[in-house]
Amino acid sequence: MKPAPPETWSEQNQRSLRAALATLRARLEDPDAPPEPRAPQAAMPAPTALETLRRAFGLSDFERDLLLLCAGVEFDGGIARAVATRAAPGVQPTFSLALADLEQPHWSALAPAAPLRHWRLIEMLDGPTLTSRPLRIDERVLHYLVGIKQLDERLAPLVEIAPPFGEVAPSHQRHAAAIVEAWTVAHGAPPLIQLIAVEAGSATAIAAQAAVQVGLQLARLRAADIPAAAREREEFTRLWEREAALSGLVLLVDCLELETATELRPACRLLAHAAAPVLALARQRLDLPERPSLHLAVGAPTRHERLDLWAGALAGQGIALNGSLGRVAGQFVLDAQEIRAIANELALGAPVPDGDGERDEETDEETAARLWALCRQRTRPRLTGLAQPIEPAATWDDLILPATQKQLLRDSAMHVRHRDQVYGDWGFAQKGRRGLGITALFSGPSGTGKTMAAEVLASELHLDLFRIDLSQVVSKYIGETEKNLGRLFDAAEGGGCILLFDEADALFGKRSEVRDSHDRYANLEVSYLLQRMEAFDGLAILTTNLKGALDPAFMRRIRFAVQFPFPDVEARAAIWRGVFPAATPLDGIDAERLARLSVAGGSIRNIALQAAFLAADAGEPVTMRHLLQAARTEAAKLERPLADAEIRGWLSGAPDPRPRERS
Repeated sequence: MKPAPPETWSEQNQRSLRAALATLRARLEDPDAPPEPRAPQAAMPAPTALETLRRAFGLSDFERDLLLLCAGVEFDGGIARAVATRAAPGVQPTFSLALADLEQPHWSALAPAAPLRHWRLIEMLDGPTLTSRPLRIDERVLHYLVGIKQLDERLAPLVEIAPPFGEVAPSHQRHAAAIVEAWTVAHGAPPLIQLIAVEAGSATAIAAQAAVQVGLQLARLRAADIPAAAREREEFTRLWEREAALSGLVLLVDCLELETATELRPACRLLAHAAAPVLALARQRLDLPERPSLHLAVGAPTRHERLDLWAGALAGQGIALNGSLGRVAGQFVLDAQEIRAIANELALGAPVPDGDGERDEETDEETAARLWALCRQRTRPRLTGLAQPIEPAATWDDLILPATQKQLLRDSAMHVRHRDQVYGDWGFAQKGRRGLGITALFSGPSGTGKTMAAEVLASELHLDLFRIDLSQVVSKYIGETEKNLGRLFDAAEGGGCILLFDEADALFGKRSEVRDSHDRYANLEVSYLLQRMEAFDGLAILTTNLKGALDPAFMRRIRFAVQFPFPDVEARAAIWRGVFPAATPLDGIDAERLARLSVAGGSIRNIALQAAFLAADAGEPVTMRHLLQAARTEAAKLERPLADAEIRGWLSGAPDPRPRERS
């Protein structure tokens, strides 16, 4: 015969609760009987729920028995009947009944500041006198006594239990150790932990790691969900402190979405007065003189830490890409959780076994390309609403530029491609973080290929290209433009993307002499941009038709300045030869004659596109006649006449007697 399995904590808790209720029932049924000695509690893996409540909230024996009495009318029919006969007209116990029948009674147990009422363990219903008011146990406490572990239903919609985060970077482990030490050595209320960061992932992982090390679990609360009204906030705080004691939780208040002092005020009040361990996650330090605070600046894992995290995460999936991980770790600033998630997704997307049960072979290059694409997808949403994505379609062959300008563009791509090696492996980043961003200025007349060059770089580097939406960034309200730019650069820091500031002179204009407050704040915006551009660890491209309108201080921070010239005849002929897709039907197109038309590449594309629509409408191939009609439309739009020399011979097909212009 097999021995019975040992009792679980839940079974032992239930047995202990039944025994306590039986003792209480006997006491109520015969109040004059001498009190029975309390049975010693059997050895348990952890204290009973009732004992945990007593210790956590400092209940006296009388307060514990009063709480048990309120629970007994819910659990035990004998207790309910005994109470009903003595606490008419209802079945709820009263304080007068408790004073008469329970051991070691004291009046202070009913005080609002006493544990039973302060921690909302019991509720006093309406009644004619204080001692005759019915008492009812709080539902969350009732469930807790029987061993049900769940968040209070009043907190559950607002508070989220954080999942396990697993391994974190060594630099983040040091932050977690600092938090644990601050909690361990604290006397009285623990200090407030302020995690200063721009994104929640790493900071949340640090908080969860620290909580686990002290035997607690992390819960998260959006600061925007904290009640603004003082009474409601006080009630919420009290319920949370009770829940933290019952469930072993520590609270992380996420303030990243809030910026103004007015928005942050409810969160600051809660953080300043909460007695339970609490952490704040914010972009900047919160001014809370009422409470000592530990401030920790949380950055992303370093490049070497990311490299180790990638190697470990991919090794766990049986994938080894040591030759490709250096650039991935250098380009994409991801935390440990994101790296593990991408590694799992990479493994799930691996080639499936064929019909023979053997896995199709995938080259390291193909796996590396999928990994790169997954990283781009993971970082892409961070710029949503701040910039517009551009799908790169142009290639080097589409870009008609002099050799000098093309080489500058190739050099900028080279800097991006090898920055992790030069900055990280060769130690340039250790000399200082300023000036590590790669900034390129594309200047020249409209339509000369500046945006196309940005597309070419994005295609070459396999990075996303985002055009900054000035309507979402620039604000007429003082300080809002800087905030929007801050969010933009913060979001772009960790992403595999290129920022394109089109018509950059609108944002990066010269600082002016201060005549009033508007000039002063406009100059502050430009100064802020200078600082962020210098610190930005990525590729930013500025395009402008008016190079002279830019603030001179920007030029000192530009690594590559590419002047896009107006195309000469040979360049225009090359543009005309490549402007039509291979599938477009053409008839008698003469690129050399078309090149006599003195327009930039953007206008050439507009003319070619309009001519294609004219030909499609006529059911014909594209001819010089269609191009002439389209050229006249484009000239009218540009408010410039077409010179006879520009269109001579377009329709006749006769040789052009004029000598060809040389570049």
